[in-house]
Amino acid sequence: MNDESRSALLPSSFLLPPSSFHIVHLTSVHPPLDNRIFFKECRSLAEAGYNVTLVAPHEQTELIDGVRIRGVPLNRFRWSRVTKTMIAVYAAAVDENADVYHLHDPELIGVGMLLKLRGKRVVYDVHEDLPRQVRSKDWIPRCLRPIVAGCASLAEAAFGRVANGIVAATPTIARRFPTKKTCTVRNFPRVSHNRPVQFRPYNQCEPLVIHASAEISTARGAVEMVRAIGLVSEHLNARLMLIGHVHDPALQTKISSMPEWSRVDWLGWKPAREVPTLLHQARIGLNLLHDFPNYRDALPTKMYEYMSAGIPIIASDFPQWRELYEDIGCTLFVDPNNVQEIADAIQWLLRHPTEAEALGRRGRRAVETTLNWKSEEQKLLRMYRQLIAAPQKDVA
Repeated sequence: MNDESRSALLPSSFLLPPSSFHIVHLTSVHPPLDNRIFFKECRSLAEAGYNVTLVAPHEQTELIDGVRIRGVPLNRFRWSRVTKTMIAVYAAAVDENADVYHLHDPELIGVGMLLKLRGKRVVYDVHEDLPRQVRSKDWIPRCLRPIVAGCASLAEAAFGRVANGIVAATPTIARRFPTKKTCTVRNFPRVSHNRPVQFRPYNQCEPLVIHASAEISTARGAVEMVRAIGLVSEHLNARLMLIGHVHDPALQTKISSMPEWSRVDWLGWKPAREVPTLLHQARIGLNLLHDFPNYRDALPTKMYEYMSAGIPIIASDFPQWRELYEDIGCTLFVDPNNVQEIADAIQWLLRHPTEAEALGRRGRRAVETTLNWKSEEQKLLRMYRQLIAAPQKDVA
């Protein structure tokens, strides 16, 4: 959505304080302290004075950083999540009786439709290019993926027409939805200039190579990363640190039985607030997504987290990523399927610490000056000001 157009739509009489408005974020998939949902969007809205609740799978209801987290039962199995968890999320949403509902999962499109029928304002936050993503899902039979992708595209298009606002994580995703109600809010990191991070000197860090993500999966290069660390010279004493859930038991069995696993530290999933400390212990960040259509245009959060931590990055050689990051000069690009190429890049960075530190500093500088949450936050807040100010007749 064009920011000038948004401002023109705001009535001058809109003087009610933000605290008068209750905003509820809904997710049936993400953890309560998700980086984008909680630490960026919910906290920004709460800091702006809005009354913010996050309904998410969680053991309890609690208040964190000004955001009230309302827990619903966690169902780890996929079909339970799209039935039992979805019903629990909808029941909690109705009980909250909010002014605006902000949905973060395609599974909740049905919930959004029901809330619209109740006359509620609804925002759809599109984290991924769903039709493309479906085509790479291993749990969907290959012969059914085009059909499922087509149904997903139709469902999102229908919801996009009735939703009051669309928040897209990338410009590519934004192009799939109506321009007048869509804004792009990218996953740039929060940077605190008042409390700067105290960096350990790069040459004092352990030769640690890190992959920090919500999930460790085949499509995210799990097998290639483990094999690559095994090809790195033992004289360099390099280890691979993996952060994230492994949801596929077969994958977990496969990688943990590989001989290279002895050089891997798998920490499991970690809350977003703990990740920066772990990143500052490392010398290299890995982002080795496989070449699937939904990944080529993605803007992964981990890229900006690595840059914010001041460490050099080894990333998949996608054309759009080269266009975005090559001029910054913080990344080495590799074929994500070429294990030897990945290992060579790791070895080069470990053997050239001065050059590696310079790459990391350039990434950190880019985050401090331009690629940070401050500009994205303003777009989110402008969208909410317009939504709240819109006459009720324009909402339903």
